[in-house]
Amino acid sequence: MLHDRVLVRLDGSEGERRSTAGIVIPATASMGRRLSWAVAMGVGPNVRSIVVGDRVLFDPDDRSEVELHGKTYVLLRERDVHAVAASRVESDGTGLYL
Repeated sequence: MLHDRVLVRLDGSEGERRSTAGIVIPATASMGRRLSWAVAMGVGPNVRSIVVGDRVLFDPDDRSEVELHGKTYVLLRERDVHAVAASRVESDGTGLYL
């Protein structure tokens, strides 16, 4: 990875989802603007707030997909990440960097 780039793998599938009430929402249903969670698989040398294994929140409309060894990943800039969920945060905090 170069500069401030972050390579992430999406959590779960982007297919049909199930609401908290148990209603199945098909993949073709249009939703409002929604952010997605992903796991950081690689980070560039100039990335300051993210390490490999962190969960990151980003806008899926602003993404560049890349395929490596038959798996699909998303390439982001660090500035495109909205939040980082990390276990290395103090226990009295929320566990999110915003």
